[in-house]
Amino acid sequence: MSPAQITLIAAAALILAGIVTVALAARRRNIHRWLGGYLKHESERRSSRIDPDSPIHVLLCIADHFEPGWDGASIEKADARVESWVRDYPATHGAFRDSDGRPPRHTFFYPIDQYEPRHVDAIAGLCRAGFGEVEVHLHHDHDTAANLEATLNRFTTLFAEKHGLLGRWPDGRPAYGFIHGNWALDNSRPDGRWCGVNNELDILQRTGCFADFTLPSAPDATQTRKVNSIYYATGRPGCCKSHDRGVDVGAGPPPPGALMLIQGPLRPWWPRGSRTPKVENGCIQHSQPPSMARLDQWTRAGVSVRSRPDWVFVKLHTHGATEANTRVLLGEPMTRFHTDLARRAAADHRFRFHYVTAREMYNLAKAAEAGFDGPVLGAIDHLVRPSPSR
Repeated sequence: MSPAQITLIAAAALILAGIVTVALAARRRNIHRWLGGYLKHESERRSSRIDPDSPIHVLLCIADHFEPGWDGASIEKADARVESWVRDYPATHGAFRDSDGRPPRHTFFYPIDQYEPRHVDAIAGLCRAGFGEVEVHLHHDHDTAANLEATLNRFTTLFAEKHGLLGRWPDGRPAYGFIHGNWALDNSRPDGRWCGVNNELDILQRTGCFADFTLPSAPDATQTRKVNSIYYATGRPGCCKSHDRGVDVGAGPPPPGALMLIQGPLRPWWPRGSRTPKVENGCIQHSQPPSMARLDQWTRAGVSVRSRPDWVFVKLHTHGATEANTRVLLGEPMTRFHTDLARRAAADHRFRFHYVTAREMYNLAKAAEAGFDGPVLGAIDHLVRPSPSR
């Protein structure tokens, strides 16, 4: 064998080793679970056309898994975490305004399995001041359908009647948004932990849930094939992870008994100056502060309803009660982000941004589905009304 052939074989071996290494790393990060869905979505998104002279409306929602008792915190520590939000949120964010003149609006998905009445009352006061709304978060394990339904009915009634929270359906029933703890919506973990209820989507829909906001969950194994979508999924008796596929909102009539899922952005990208590619999953935390570069990735994910491509839905997620993340969300990284948003809107006549809650985001999706062609503010209460105490 000649030296040239040996060199060629060695080079091929190195390339193959690199491919194997990348593939194994991707599998450890569960990228194989959603990459096909991402590529399909990208192909469909690129085939759509938006008038280059029309405004783009970015709908920003921060869905906070707000857990004061995170990591087994003492009641004193949990109290301090809540107090910091009630005290500092108006002071740091109160002066900012979006393109409609509204301040930043935070959605607190409060864990009903860690219920502490005074914490809920404190957050409710912040929300009544115009800074957001409260929805439902739940961690459970080895649960049953009957117990889950009873738990959701109990706490939605409690939140509505005792704390004056949650939106209302047109018939007056409490309406709520939902995030599943440990990402395990509809018993979607491969090991079956942190849920236990296969028909969870049906129970959510039956107990008044207007939409689920759990996804994306990448790099967790619970991540669905369907990505960057607003869609309907229907529970299948005896089956788990029924939301792995679904029908896009606006693609036709909603399937009977279906639940809407509003996903946040999920896409691979290579940040400028980085040595390695990354996965953008819409998480805001101490290691992933918000930025204009990330905003570009969030909008490129193209989460929208096909009848309103000018409305770009950006649902972000965080665990905002922890000290490290609080320093981002109530500190300089987030105030800089709000400042940069206003600067971009002032410099670009096509760019409009709107702070919305999870409830308002759902209403905007339903309005778009119904063919609404008016302004964002005209549809934020389209179907689910705000809490009467707001």
